[in-house]
Amino acid sequence: MLRHSLRTVLAGSTPLLVAGAFALPLAGSLDSASGARAAEAAGSAAAAAPAAAVATGSQAATSTTEIRLVLSKREISLIRDGKVEGRWPVVIGAPGTPTPTGTYKVQTKVVNPVYRSTVSGKVKGAVGRNGPLGHRWIGFHRTGIDDYGIHGTPWPWWVDARAAVSHGCVRMRNEHVEKLFDAVSIGTPVVIKP
Repeated sequence: MLRHSLRTVLAGSTPLLVAGAFALPLAGSLDSASGARAAEAAGSAAAAAPAAAVATGSQAATSTTEIRLVLSKREISLIRDGKVEGRWPVVIGAPGTPTPTGTYKVQTKVVNPVYRSTVSGKVKGAVGRNGPLGHRWIGFHRTGIDDYGIHGTPWPWWVDARAAVSHGCVRMRNEHVEKLFDAVSIGTPVVIKP
């Protein structure tokens, strides 16, 4: 069973963003000032898709910042210096594909994540706010082939309903995930409680 996932893997010398059964070749260079990899879709998708920016473990998190998700409330919060700076509704994993509980750390941050089928090689869905992952991805957990993240969605009514319909990821309204994305760094703790 596939879960919504996004990960960066190395295939030869070309890193790939992988989302479930989809993969996107990336090209770009590491920006030493911010630790963000400027990445562009390769091949024909490059012309149609905006560039994706990927940040990996080279950015340090501030220990006073935390993402806290309470699954029973279907609510995510940004905590800084012990104070709630933001609180938003979310979609969580369906009963058959639950969102994992525990304490994790932000592993990746991606602007404009893109689906590319590993079977057909075709880009699946739109890119950006109307794409299946919205325009921001905050990856926090990897187990085997499954990666879990907090991301946007083009289907805000599911967020408003606080539904349990995802494949394990946490979906937020695009405007909310953008605020969270901008407030956290690689290494920020992600605490998920039942």
